Amino acid sequence: MKTLEKVSQFVGNTFAIWVLVFALLAFFSPSAFTWIAPHISLLLGIIMFGMGLTLSGADFKEVFRRPKDVIIGVLGQFIIMPGLAYLLAKGFHLSPEIAVGVILVGCCPGGTASNVMTFLSKGDVPLSVTITSVTTILAPIVTPALILLLASEWIPVDPASLFLSIVQIVIVPIVLGVIIKKLFNKQAEASVKVLPLVSIIGIVAIVAAVVSVNQAQIAKTGLIIFAIVVLHNCLGYLIGYFFGKLFGMDLSKKKAVAIEVGMQNSGLGAAIASAHFSPLSAVPSAIFSVWHNISGPILATIFSRMKGSQTDSKSTKNISA
Repeated sequence: MKTLEKVSQFVGNTFAIWVLVFALLAFFSPSAFTWIAPHISLLLGIIMFGMGLTLSGADFKEVFRRPKDVIIGVLGQFIIMPGLAYLLAKGFHLSPEIAVGVILVGCCPGGTASNVMTFLSKGDVPLSVTITSVTTILAPIVTPALILLLASEWIPVDPASLFLSIVQIVIVPIVLGVIIKKLFNKQAEASVKVLPLVSIIGIVAIVAAVVSVNQAQIAKTGLIIFAIVVLHNCLGYLIGYFFGKLFGMDLSKKKAVAIEVGMQNSGLGAAIASAHFSPLSAVPSAIFSVWHNISGPILATIFSRMKGSQTDSKSTKNISA
């Protein structure tokens, strides 16, 4: 187990490199990875199960202790990124499949990698963990509603089927993880130390699968999609930061909100796109997975050097990659 912990820590520290390496391998040798594509939802379910193993009532206590801060973060997540995605899709006159893919990733909840980046940023970790947890729980309702509202002008959207898919691949595995943690707490606590490795393998596999299936299309449109993803992510950080400032948040909270807004659960985006739209619609989510694991550490380094009130990092035990 100690060896696995060390491997997990090493892979976690080099996450962005692994995602990039396997994305490139899938691009240049797609046949080696296409077999993974039918299993994207299962892989995301495993990742969400791991998230369930780390959850506890403490992750939601901030909702009651400081509801205003949590509401600001949740609203920022579900207003800024979807709105930016819609404007980018319209502004760049994207094709329907790519437009839906950009909007889809914008409508997803936050990912657990944001908690790690907030910690490295010396930001408000308890707030970050709570916003991630709340947006994930709200995702079955909010994400399909936003996709219906913003993407239906490009392609037909069935919100009921989206709701069922998100419940199956996000909520059910999380609930199972929480139940297993309750029943086998000691074993669950031990397994948490290697969860980053499991999550990273899952995300890397999802990215490789999406890239391999769409290799030809990425060769044609990859640069424009990459440019839009970078713009989407960076604007999310920037507007998220000033969104927190608008409501008078201190520096540690503004860092948490900026990172929560800018970093998405792109694995969910890829899974939904593959199941309900088209393989090409999953490409923005795959590229987002690669890019935000590069931009996140860069932003964390910048934020960590900013002076201001810092938050207690005691909740880092709940963080997984």
